[in-house]
Formats: sequence, C-alpha cells, structure tokens
Amino acid sequence: MIQGRKILITGGTGTLGRALISEILKYEPKVVRVFSRDEAKQFDLQFDLNKHKNTRYLLGDIRDRDRVMRAMEDIDIVFHAAALKHVPSCEYNPFEGVKTNIIGTQNVIEAALTNRVSKVIYTSSDKAISPTNTMGATKLVAERLISAADYYKGTSNTVFAAVRFGNVMGSRGSVIPLFKKQIQAGGPLTVTLPEMTRFMMSLSQAVMLTLEAARRAKGGEIFVLKMPVIRLGDLAEIMVEEFAPLCGFRPHEIPVETIGLRPGEKMYEELMTTEEARFAMEFPNMFAIPPSYELKHYTYKGAQQAEVKTYRSDEVAPLNKAQLRQLLYKEELLERRKQKAEAGIRKAVN
Repeated sequence: MIQGRKILITGGTGTLGRALISEILKYEPKVVRVFSRDEAKQFDLQFDLNKHKNTRYLLGDIRDRDRVMRAMEDIDIVFHAAALKHVPSCEYNPFEGVKTNIIGTQNVIEAALTNRVSKVIYTSSDKAISPTNTMGATKLVAERLISAADYYKGTSNTVFAAVRFGNVMGSRGSVIPLFKKQIQAGGPLTVTLPEMTRFMMSLSQAVMLTLEAARRAKGGEIFVLKMPVIRLGDLAEIMVEEFAPLCGFRPHEIPVETIGLRPGEKMYEELMTTEEARFAMEFPNMFAIPPSYELKHYTYKGAQQAEVKTYRSDEVAPLNKAQLRQLLYKEELLERRKQKAEAGIRKAVN
C-alpha cells in the first residue's frame, strides 16, 4: 500500500503525524509530504529525519483551499490529521474550530477529488459521539463530510474513510505530559474529577489503526479501535507514585487538587452509538461502521456483526491500577526507578 507511493500527511508535525511519518518511512514510499503551519516544528522534524531524502516540508494551513490543492498535486494517499483538538480552546474560540475542523476538512476533500487521490483517511475523535462541546461537534460534522464525499464523488475513484480515536496516551497536550510538568514543579497535580473515565489508546495503536483503516477501507466507513478504559483518579495516583521520586519528591508531598469539569467536558466518552452498532462489523481489534447516508453492506475478511449496545466508558470495567501501571511502562510513559538510578550512576562514573 505504501511502497513507491506518494503520501501527504496534514498536521504532520503533531504527535500522531510524526509517529505516522516514522512508520510510513519504513515501507519506502516514493515521497512523504509533511503539511503543517508550524515552521519551528517543521524545522525540528526535518533535522530529525535528515537521513530520509524522500521527505518534503510544506508550510500551509488546511483553511487555505488553494494551498491544500497545490500540496495534494500528484498524491496517492492522504492522512488528514490536522485539527484543533483541545476542548477548552474550541469552546472559547468556536468559529476557529469550525474553520479548521470543518472548512479545512472540506478543503481536503475537494483537493483530493480534483487531484484524483487514491485514498483519504481522516482522524476523528470519540468526542464526536453525542457531542457536548464545540470540538466534538466539529469532529462529528467532519466525519459526515468524509462519509458523504464517498457518496457524491461521481466518477472519481477516491476512497474516503475515517478513524475514530480515544485519548492518545502521551500525545502533546494530553494529561500525562501535564501531570509530569505539575509533579516536576512540586504540585499541585490538578484532576478534573477522579471518577471520570476515558478510553485510552497508545500512540503505536493510533498509528496501527490509521494504517489498518487505509488498508481495509472500501469507502465511507469509520474505523474504531477497541480500547481499554481508565479512571482519571487511578492515572493521577500512579503518576504521583512513580514520577514524584524521580523528581526528588516523596509521593505524599505532591498535593492533588480536584478542579471539576471544564466547559463542554463529560464524565464519560462513547466509541459508538447503539444506532451505529446495529450495522457495525467487528474485527478482533477494531470495528468498522458503514456510512450512514447509504448503508452499504460491505464484507470484510475476518469480521462479524458487532453486538448491539452502547459503547460508553462508564459502562466498561476500567483497568485496575496494576494493569494501568503496566500499560504505562509498556508504552515507555514511565521509567522504572531502578533503571533510572543505574543510568545516573553510570553517567556519574563515566
């Protein structure tokens, strides 16, 4: 799917974009165009990937239709990851969210159709389900735009599909980097509400889902990864227990402050509605939801009809603390204290 192909990644300097680029480059694409509006992050990425001669760096904003059109010229596959993703930012600046997440996505669609792109994979969010905030609402509309594009594309062979993410552990702006900064400063560690539940996925899982969706997509679907659920209070406790000693503090010295729900936040998130589940197909590690405008009965190898129910984080047993701790170690979001100490001793000796 990737070898010898020309790839464009919008939002390529974000956490997911960078991870996608690193994985895609393993499969020898002809070129990877990195499209983003952040000059400094592009400079850093170009430095990190200087051994790869098949990368190109395009400054631009998906709000700029003409620039997106030019960036997509002669491209085979588009991974559309550019978005405004922070709930409070979109809540206080709602039309900015509309311009990037909705109008920007429509610009990507039109450019893909004009340039006869083979596939477009859009990265959405579980906040698009029953949205209570502007960010989720704009993501929902963008999902609908992607699905509808596959319906009205006419003679174009472009395949449009979306992937729906939960919270990506360790991504820029997510809660784990925030907790680390607060602990390094001696606290307080701010928790929205300890009982809040969230679907969590690792960055490697997010990359896998995106590439797997690109491989499986037939047109108009939304792919959803099966994800574990965590309690925010458990995550906060583990971060204090594990990270405070590495910063020279005892865990009990880090105060934890409950700050309550921010504007637009929910106590739980959803992966699929009951209505979507009625038609969804289930794989061992993900679901495929057919386009809602025209219920196409796609057949997928190794898939079966999904169970019809709600997929809400408050209705799923969360990981216990031991399981969550192990997951954080596996994803290298926590350092084992003994290993850190031994590394410090080696450095001092040398």
